Amino acid sequence: MGVPPMSEKRDAPPARGLRGFANRQRAAGALGCVVHLVVRPLYRWWLPALLGLVVSGSAPAAGAAGEHVILLHGLARTDRSMAPLKAALERDGFVVANVAYPSRTARIAELSEQAIGPALEECRREGATTVHFVTHSLGGILVRSYLARHRVPELGHVVMLAPPNQGSELVDVLGGWALFGFVNGPAGRELGTKSDSVPCRLGAVNYSVGVVAGNRSINWINSLLIPGPDDGKVSIERTKLAGMADHLVVPATHPFLMRDAEAIRQTIRFLHTGRFDHPGAPKAAAEMPPRQRVTVCENPGIRDNDVQS
Repeated sequence: MGVPPMSEKRDAPPARGLRGFANRQRAAGALGCVVHLVVRPLYRWWLPALLGLVVSGSAPAAGAAGEHVILLHGLARTDRSMAPLKAALERDGFVVANVAYPSRTARIAELSEQAIGPALEECRREGATTVHFVTHSLGGILVRSYLARHRVPELGHVVMLAPPNQGSELVDVLGGWALFGFVNGPAGRELGTKSDSVPCRLGAVNYSVGVVAGNRSINWINSLLIPGPDDGKVSIERTKLAGMADHLVVPATHPFLMRDAEAIRQTIRFLHTGRFDHPGAPKAAAEMPPRQRVTVCENPGIRDNDVQS
């Protein structure tokens, strides 16, 4: 008869459903290929590259042409530790040299010559009219050491982040240990608080210096050896420097102060104005901080120097 069997009627719809499902799978696969070949590269590579061109083609935010900044990292660190600060300074229009130097291999004077001399020459070749320094920890002592021996006509401002300007008690206690010397090298052993230590012998400064100190510690054992508020490596009091133009304390630890957003903001402000922004301070005080007494190490010849006003 012309009527198909009931089994054929039942089987026909599932066959069409399978063909439809297969078509949907092919369509989904084609869409996936489009996403993989077009949309994903657009999101991951093309769009960022386009935005990068737009940003790099825009005018610098504030830094003047010819203003260069030399970055110097701390003891047993690398230039990578200063990368966020470098990026922020470049966004603000500065030309930045992020210097890498072997901090554990030599004494402070030798390291300062190795790190700073070539960096200054590179800045001059690139047409720098002003050269600022931004340092972390030991880097600040390298700058003090270098400028005690060399005149830099292009010198602008110096910002020191967590510098042991009067040494650290940790070196007094642990500096004689073989392990300390292995980890920190000859320069680390020169950072004590006694009057014959390198930071204390360098004395006061006669150029524009702003110091940022931290008051948080992630190393309570170290902090037990340090009198007063500290950042786990250096007390706030011993970051101070006779002759400095300004001093600021932020809630950050020694290892990460150069990555702290507020420290970076204040660094850029000091490079532009020679002063930090002191929240809550009267306008006159913010522009010209009151003179304060700074006891420098144990050297009676430079005790109780005043801060520049």
